[in-house]
Amino acid sequence: MAIAFFSLSIFLFLNLDIEYGSFSPASAASSSSEGPEITYGTVLKLMHERTKFRLHSHDVPYGTGSGQQSVTGFPDVDDANSYWIVRPQLGSDAKQGDRIETGTVIRLQHMKTRKWLHSHLHLSPISGNLEVSCFGGETESDTGDYWRLLIEGSGKTWKQDQRIRLQHIDTGGYLHSHDKKYQRIAGGQQEVNY
Repeated sequence: MAIAFFSLSIFLFLNLDIEYGSFSPASAASSSSEGPEITYGTVLKLMHERTKFRLHSHDVPYGTGSGQQSVTGFPDVDDANSYWIVRPQLGSDAKQGDRIETGTVIRLQHMKTRKWLHSHLHLSPISGNLEVSCFGGETESDTGDYWRLLIEGSGKTWKQDQRIRLQHIDTGGYLHSHDKKYQRIAGGQQEVNY
């Protein structure tokens, strides 16, 4: 099983007043443990380290598999559909602004559609791996939305510019992407799966 690393670029920190700043792929791929902390409520973009595509979603359902909202990799830096809000798992005592340590189970909420990064046992449309989708809403979430944050390197608290992996709790798979792209509907965007 291929394991991909995602790096992140913070465009907004604990505030929903979006400021579109410049982005440097070189700094996002750094494994430094320096930089601002990522906390619950942080809005961010996640970038696939090898392909430099960002984790993206939009209100377009898969035509096969679950039929849920599709999740892809998107090449453009300034795309508004690539923002995600870091949230705690249901039933947690964590609150906005709390630090997040490696091993913590988190949820990622798509900022524009308010659905959760989700997975299950449906096959992905291009590679036949497992599908990653967006599902639910503000009041609808389940364990299919849970991802374990694993920080690569020496840092124990999530900070900007760290390499991370996201492991799906229900299935044990790791969020992944590759060079295979969609031809229709999301033409030019990469498949995200695990």
